[in-house]
Amino acid sequence: MSDASASGGKTLSAPHRLEYTYRRSLGDVLGRFFTGLRDRKIEGVKTKAGRVLVPPAEYDPETGDATSDEWVEVGPGGVVESWTWISAPRARHPMQRPFAFALVKLDGADTALLHAVDAGNEARMQTGMRVQARWADETVGRIQDIACFVPEGA
Repeated sequence: MSDASASGGKTLSAPHRLEYTYRRSLGDVLGRFFTGLRDRKIEGVKTKAGRVLVPPAEYDPETGDATSDEWVEVGPGGVVESWTWISAPRARHPMQRPFAFALVKLDGADTALLHAVDAGNEARMQTGMRVQARWADETVGRIQDIACFVPEGA
């Protein structure tokens, strides 16, 4: 029996809000990463194989081995690897005008960072385009210290 026939022909629905209302402790690795952002510096950490992870992780996602203690400054420029256009931003999005969420591989990194790109309009977004970090006016040690990325030369 379908939902519609069980309810007399009416579709049942209910509001649902997906949220993660917890706080995460940072630890040494992410603590250093966010302190770097506060200082307008983006750093990654090297794996034993020499790959640079940004954002940094305590363990290599490919092998499960602990990452090294070797830190590498990356960016602030990079290349868009993939993206999706947000034409109608929601209240908690990083911008209240159309923008892209993109995976940005920063110069010197081997992994991509998910962040917002303020391209102005969808026609300007392209996979492979170069972008630069735009810093927030006030940096305090959180991912929003990078306000967004913008097309290089913008």
